[in-house]
Amino acid sequence: MKIDYNDLKVLITDSEYLSAIILMLICYISFLFSKKVMLKFLSQIFKRTSTQIDDILIGRGVFEKIPYLVPLLILYGSRSSVVIVATVERFLLSIIALIIILTINSLTNALGEIYLKSKLSQRLNIKSYLQVIKLINNILGTIIIIAFLLGKSPTLFISGLGALTAVLLLVFKDTILSLVSSLQISSNRLFKTGDWIEASQFGADGNIIEIALHSVKIQNWDKTITSIPTNSLVNSSFKNWSGMTESGGRRIKRSLNIDMSTIKFCDKELLNKFLKFDLIKDYVESKLSEIEFENKNKNVINELGVNGRSLTNIGTFRVYIECYLKDNTKIHKNMTFLVRQLTPARNGLPLEIYVFSNDTNWANYEKIQADIFDHLLAVIPKFDLRIFQDPTGSDFQKVNS
Repeated sequence: MKIDYNDLKVLITDSEYLSAIILMLICYISFLFSKKVMLKFLSQIFKRTSTQIDDILIGRGVFEKIPYLVPLLILYGSRSSVVIVATVERFLLSIIALIIILTINSLTNALGEIYLKSKLSQRLNIKSYLQVIKLINNILGTIIIIAFLLGKSPTLFISGLGALTAVLLLVFKDTILSLVSSLQISSNRLFKTGDWIEASQFGADGNIIEIALHSVKIQNWDKTITSIPTNSLVNSSFKNWSGMTESGGRRIKRSLNIDMSTIKFCDKELLNKFLKFDLIKDYVESKLSEIEFENKNKNVINELGVNGRSLTNIGTFRVYIECYLKDNTKIHKNMTFLVRQLTPARNGLPLEIYVFSNDTNWANYEKIQADIFDHLLAVIPKFDLRIFQDPTGSDFQKVNS
């Protein structure tokens, strides 16, 4: 770049050189004082305070660039007293603007970290908004720096952006769509950091660890991380399990397929066995009295179990499951509680359990569910019932033998 000698103040005297040397020395001393004294003094004061806000400001380097800004401001303010080329003057303004831009970015990062430590961060994630602020700051800062370097007014460049609106919309299309999606996430409370979401089309199933402007990061249960564009996730279907966690109950929905060939009326021997089961003893006694009274009033002789009313082993087993689950302290008593028969099929009669555990932790939930079905599978033979399952190799060996 050619130096404009018309802007050069030519006063080649000993005093001029002396003034320049003194000015540079003052700038250097101010830099050392700001960095070695003021910055360290400020850090020590912040460390003694109880709040973490000032520690975050120090950790994010908000004040680290101030020592560079002080000598530049002194040098620019003394430009009339020493020989400074107009090009150098513009360069000083550009460096000052750059330092201010970087400081604003650091302050924005610090504000984001401060917000994450507050309780409000659980309701609203502002990382995407902070990224937009940094983007605007960088764009405007770049325009101002270019204007200073060219010796033009920044307002001329900023006003000229109107003609480039269409181009900017095309260039920042993804950013604009992501910003709109972030607003939808916040306003509709679709999800937040820490929520468990399931998005099968993206192969994601796990906890959200980060919501940024352009992407949402999900740590799957196998510890892999899936990054999904924010706009794509909002515009697709996904399942948010946070409602389950907040409700305090997690659904257990599983069926036992009963071999229908083992379903029968209860004979006296089987009924006497049921009377020894503490969970259903009262039920069996009351039912037998009720059935006996009704059959006697109708003069029904029910030796075969067909005439009149009789207990069945499958019905008694269903009542046993209900009593067992009601007696289980791990089952939520204020949520849906069903033990029902589904439509008989080729795999037997499905006896479905539809209840909720009162522990939503995944590991504890699986243990609760496993304990329930361990017991039920072991107790089924006591009711002269059998679980249906397809023939295995050992079954064919028994047939052949």
